[in-house]
Amino acid sequence: MKPSEAVRLLRIKRPAPPYGAYSLARCYSIEDVARVARRRLPLGARAYLDTGGAGEYTLHRNRSALDLIEFLPHQPREVTSIDTTTTILGQRAPLPIVLSPVGAPRLFHHEGERAVARAACHAGIPYGVSTLATVPVEEIAANSKSPLWFQLYVWGDRRDAQRAVERARDAGFSALLLSVDTNVRATREREQHTGLDLPTPELAITTFLEGVLHPTWTWHFLTSEQISFPNIGPPDHRSREKIKGMFDGTVTWKDLEWIRKLWHGPILLKGVLRPDEAIRAAEEGLDGVVVSNHGGRQLDHVPATIDVLPDIVDAAGGRLEVLVDSGFRRGSDIAAALALGAKAVLVGRAHLYGLAAAGEAGVRHCIDILASELRTTMALCGTPTLSDLDRDILRLRPE
Repeated sequence: MKPSEAVRLLRIKRPAPPYGAYSLARCYSIEDVARVARRRLPLGARAYLDTGGAGEYTLHRNRSALDLIEFLPHQPREVTSIDTTTTILGQRAPLPIVLSPVGAPRLFHHEGERAVARAACHAGIPYGVSTLATVPVEEIAANSKSPLWFQLYVWGDRRDAQRAVERARDAGFSALLLSVDTNVRATREREQHTGLDLPTPELAITTFLEGVLHPTWTWHFLTSEQISFPNIGPPDHRSREKIKGMFDGTVTWKDLEWIRKLWHGPILLKGVLRPDEAIRAAEEGLDGVVVSNHGGRQLDHVPATIDVLPDIVDAAGGRLEVLVDSGFRRGSDIAAALALGAKAVLVGRAHLYGLAAAGEAGVRHCIDILASELRTTMALCGTPTLSDLDRDILRLRPE
């Protein structure tokens, strides 16, 4: 055999790049994509994406709790056709997945919400947009025909919050997520160690060396428009002061009164961890709750969402839709949440890793990964439709 022939036979064929993004060619899981993302981001942006509140107990508990769940599959079952279609807030969706709102996506990729909106549109799934979005809601709406949800932080000057809601409503957003777990902003120690201060995102490049080591990110950061929060005002000193004073501890149930006057579509309470709050939400006539601990980024030492989900589903009693987020990285995680009664799962970091790794192509690939893993889990569990997923297929492994 000629040496050239031996080299040809030994050469490992490179996988096809998803959506033309060669950096994703060997990314088969969300964690694979996350490794690419971390290499591309400077320290400050990486800290914002990866860290949790205080000692990060809840951040890690979200994952460890999911890792304790085991499946008890029904076998044998006919699973030649797997159906993941569902309805979320009355709208048909091909997957029980929502892209979760996260502030400042342009820290991870210069297109930010534009890229995520297009990826959500490609998949046909809802996309939640943060009050602290870095692209105007009108422009986000222009980039997607899929349902858009607006996540609202209510701060001291209710007039600013009202204007933000009005803009999202007029732009065609279909649902409102009222966040109630951020009355005050938690301490995020790993962010602080990097020097990152969200109102001044320039500090995402914490040192000159960080900029040099991440040239692609730095180039786009320096040549794109300034990162700002255009849905709460112009990119000036006053808007940054607004953010610092946003989480002032004044949000109460009474805020629903003025919100309802402005918003006539579905309203969900985001940040619920107690069954009695789900009961109160149903009594108040809300359309849903999102069981969430803010991805472990707010109050530390609260339970993992998967641990409290069953009790909240039982308390809701079918009177409103129960969704869940925080820590979901696998399609099997999503299957477990659906089996415990969740209507859909919101994924935040899981899609932002894709955004950081390869922009729109990365987000699309992460959605594909989760969808493929969900279908595989359903097939192997003998549950060909989402309605077949129930608590009977799960058990909790002792810690």
